[in-house]
Amino acid sequence: MRHDILLFDLDDTLFDFQMAEKHALDKVFAAYHLLQDAELYRTTYKEISRSIWRELEEGTITLSELRVERFKRLFNTHAVMADAEAFSHDYLRFLGEGVFLTEGAEELCKSLSHLRLGIITNGFKEVQIPRVTHSPLCQTFEQIIISEETGYQKPQKEIFDYAFSKMNITDKSNVLMIGDSLTSDVQGGNRYGIDTCWFNPGKKNNTTGIEPTYEIEKLIDLLKIVE
Repeated sequence: MRHDILLFDLDDTLFDFQMAEKHALDKVFAAYHLLQDAELYRTTYKEISRSIWRELEEGTITLSELRVERFKRLFNTHAVMADAEAFSHDYLRFLGEGVFLTEGAEELCKSLSHLRLGIITNGFKEVQIPRVTHSPLCQTFEQIIISEETGYQKPQKEIFDYAFSKMNITDKSNVLMIGDSLTSDVQGGNRYGIDTCWFNPGKKNNTTGIEPTYEIEKLIDLLKIVE
C-alpha cells in the first residue's frame, strides 16, 4: 500500500528523549542545589514519570495536572522542600534545550522529503516547538500537532481528528503513523483506522495485544515500507 502521508511521534522516535531528559534533570537539580542525591532523585523521577504518563494515556490525569504533579510526588517521596511549580517551569525550559536526534532521523527525513510529513506528540508546546525549531528537522513538517494545544492526547481519536483537519487529510488509506509507543502511537492509529509502524529499537517483546501494521528496529528501515 502506498503511504503518501507520514505522521511521526516525536519523543523516542525522531528525538532522543532520554538524552533531553538527562540534560534537563542535570540542569534543574544543579539550579536547586539537589546534586548530592541527584541519582536517587533521578531514579525515582523516572519511575514516577512512566507511571504518570500512563495515567495521562488512560485519561485519569490531565496534562496540566501532570506538569506539576510528577514533581510533587518526587518531593513528597524524598521529603524535599522545594516549590514543585517553579521546579517544573525550570525543568521544562531546560527540556526545551534538548535537541538530540535519534540515530538516522535526519537521513530518513531527507529521504522522505517528497512525501507529506507531520508530527503528533503528547507534550508541552514550550518544550516541543523549540526542540524542533532548533534542530536540523526544522523545515521538515507540515504541521506539529501537540496534545497541549489540542486538549487531547494519543491514543484519543480527537487528536487524530485535529491532525487530519489541520493537514486537510480526507483519505485514511494512504496515512501511516510511526512511533515507539504501542499504547499511544500504535493503539491510537489502529483505533483511528490508519496503518501503524512500531519503532522498536530495543527489540522489546510485544505482550500488549496491540498489533502494529509494521515494525522496524532502525528508523531508516521505514524506507523499505514507504518506497
